[in-house]
Amino acid sequence: MRQILIATSNPGKLRDFAGAAAVHGIEIAGIPNFSSLPLVVEDGSTFDENARTKAEEYSRYIPGEIVVADDSGLEVDALNGAPGVHSARYAAPDLHGKEPHEADANTDDEANNARVLRELKNVPPEKRTARFVCVLAAARDGKTVATFRGVAEGMILEAARGRNGFGYDPLFYFPQIGKTFAELSAEEKSKYSHRGAALRKFLEWCDRRASD
Repeated sequence: MRQILIATSNPGKLRDFAGAAAVHGIEIAGIPNFSSLPLVVEDGSTFDENARTKAEEYSRYIPGEIVVADDSGLEVDALNGAPGVHSARYAAPDLHGKEPHEADANTDDEANNARVLRELKNVPPEKRTARFVCVLAAARDGKTVATFRGVAEGMILEAARGRNGFGYDPLFYFPQIGKTFAELSAEEKSKYSHRGAALRKFLEWCDRRASD
């Protein structure tokens, strides 16, 4: 079984990746001793910039190996695309009195969800359109070799539903299946999610490289 190294310590992301990769006979693993590596600053203005930065920096610690990093988040149309690249730190003003780009660490999921719900108060259902976006970057020895983008279109509910998933999953309703992402198993989520879509493109790229 082939193994892909993912530059993250987020167990939710690792579960998402594993669910999508299993059908390809690929094992997903975190970078060994990832927590001991210097933190990469994600100060890009786009998901693509942040994914490339992380993949390039962390690949330097695993010479000769392809390392994959992602940057992903929620874009809400009624909030002009926010939280966007600041999705993981969106509640920083509420918790720390800092803007998300100034925060030293991610803010917890419950607080992030609460801010989105507060800002969407009184916004009617038909105007609560949103999307999850994921960009994967694959790098080797400090250089990006390819990037892959996945998108999932949905709606933001007025209250959380489901106990699976992480981040904004309990609020993100996917009309195609009539459920939130937090109501899906990792395998089910991989079929519909932004992360699953981006990873499938990456796995297809891996298959093409293996056959060359």
